[in-house]
Amino acid sequence: MNCTLTIVRYPKYLGFAGFLSMALFRLPLAFNKRIGFWKLLGCGKNGSFDIHPDWRQWGVLTVSSHQSPVSRLNKSYKQPITNHPHIYGSLIAGWYKFFGCEVWTILLEPIEGHGTWDGKEAFGTLPKQTDYKGLIAVLTRATIRLNKLKSFWQNVEGVAAKTDEAPGFITSIGIGEVPFIKQATFSIWQSKEHMKQFAYRMQEHAEVIRKTKKENWYSEDMFVRFKPIATFGTLNGTNPLEGKL
Repeated sequence: MNCTLTIVRYPKYLGFAGFLSMALFRLPLAFNKRIGFWKLLGCGKNGSFDIHPDWRQWGVLTVSSHQSPVSRLNKSYKQPITNHPHIYGSLIAGWYKFFGCEVWTILLEPIEGHGTWDGKEAFGTLPKQTDYKGLIAVLTRATIRLNKLKSFWQNVEGVAAKTDEAPGFITSIGIGEVPFIKQATFSIWQSKEHMKQFAYRMQEHAEVIRKTKKENWYSEDMFVRFKPIATFGTLNGTNPLEGKL
């Protein structure tokens, strides 16, 4: 099983095209036989985990049981992989090209996890733990109970601000399906141990985890770890994994 996450940044004053894409892309994704699960995503301010949306930055996540297109591409291929129609189809690839989007795509192999997304094991049935120790990506997502929204946002913003300082941290992106309510964080770390040190030993984050369970903030949640396979393109002028894969 393969997962593809693409983050696109629209030129200034063209963020409306990203908003429009959230409706238009549903049809080609729904009828794409190679894709078993997909989500169209918004991003927090400047791509961070923030209550305020970034109208220029948007995302697409897909899961497929088919062979990843990256295995069929020559390593000298220089264009963003979203220009290759095998992933999303020609309409979506052409849309990004037409609006001059900056595109960053990462291909991932789900290796560990638990929980559901819209009642589904979106990434297949996964073990909770493996002996994998290399570069790791993490997706944490949840549907927040309406009566817990205030508690959630009061507590998580401080933790998000400290992420950049954590040892082994490479990058993170705040994404979500529904503003304020259905939220997720995608982050990349040098190793599982670095990620665990932040998650369980950083006092503020550990306290949020404790409150999450005690106060029952979520009606549904999911936590999945991935092995990064390949990455193409740039986001804000750089590829966060350049030279790391």
